[in-house]
Amino acid sequence: MRTTVKTRRPADETAAAGGEPVVDCHVHLWDPALGFGWIRPGSPHHRPFALDDLAASAGGTGVVTSVLVEASRGDAGETAALRAAARRRPDLIGGYVGNLHCYAGRTPRQFAALLRRWGDARPVGMRAGGGTWADVPPGVAALLPVLADHGVVLELNMGAGAVRVGAELTERHPGLVVVLDHLGNPPNVAHADPGDWLNDLDAAAGRPNVVIKVSGLLTQQRGAAPADVDRLVAAALTAVGAQRCMIGSDWPICLPAGSRASSLTASARTLDDLCAEDRAMVRRGTALRVYGLPTAEVARWTELTRDD
Repeated sequence: MRTTVKTRRPADETAAAGGEPVVDCHVHLWDPALGFGWIRPGSPHHRPFALDDLAASAGGTGVVTSVLVEASRGDAGETAALRAAARRRPDLIGGYVGNLHCYAGRTPRQFAALLRRWGDARPVGMRAGGGTWADVPPGVAALLPVLADHGVVLELNMGAGAVRVGAELTERHPGLVVVLDHLGNPPNVAHADPGDWLNDLDAAAGRPNVVIKVSGLLTQQRGAAPADVDRLVAAALTAVGAQRCMIGSDWPICLPAGSRASSLTASARTLDDLCAEDRAMVRRGTALRVYGLPTAEVARWTELTRDD
């Protein structure tokens, strides 16, 4: 079911959750002393961001739980650190997303055994990325059926063509759910036309297992007019519907451009024109359902998405 939305004027940044609970589906933790070579010394990101920082950042946001996403440390030790963080603070973290590239050297049987060994502590998703799908390690493709079999989503953080690739992968693997980070990374509309991205949304619309994160807007669309950014979000909502959209802050990546609250506000601005049920779906229902987060609400949101 598609959702039609109109764009509107920016809302007050202090009302990030619009007075309603929200699942922040995209946050990170890191310590540059442990790796994360992409973090340049002297940058605002070149400092540890720990669980206490995550808790402090939630003030005034309405966030009830978060999905912790790997931050390209590039080794399996990061997966263990994410799992430990989720176990330590289940009040903050509902689930975590690991780096699938780190397991590209394993056979499907070995990877399946690893997921079984992790049991209930396994990740809710595994992320792959690069400039294009060609940049993904060759062994990743063989692991996608294992993700589908174990109910673990594939997250894509790619440059050009992410939406199209997500649609193609779900066609190739019907049981696989693909979550596209940051709207599927359309170009910054202050500098480029999003026409190709808009065309790819049409392909994704017909693939029900493609889900879109409305996240990373402060960073990915920095310098773009808010009304133009809102049109991107509206296009995604219209294409795939509220049942396949969720919002995230991309904290602490967002911090040079704005707070966690302001990032969530940017993601949620266009939701004010939705009905109450659709707003709640994007704010928390989709994330709870897609990731299977441990809450009594999951059954309700799953039921609301069924086509009888």
